[in-house]
Amino acid sequence: MKKTKVMSALLAQAVADKEKALMSLDLLENQAVGIGDHTANDFLNDATESLKLLCEANDRISTIKQYLDGKYSE
Repeated sequence: MKKTKVMSALLAQAVADKEKALMSLDLLENQAVGIGDHTANDFLNDATESLKLLCEANDRISTIKQYLDGKYSE
């Protein structure tokens, strides 16, 4: 039972990170407010960090699903 709760918590955390990254990329790409304070380098660094978070979150979600035979879903 503990493994189920741990895996459920890990999946929830990964899904939350995925949503955070998508939100950040959307703000950077589509919201002028998010651009005003940034230099080109800051903007690119923020976009790169968001992309890394998205990739890592997707990898974690895939790994959890792979090893739990699809027992959990987003």
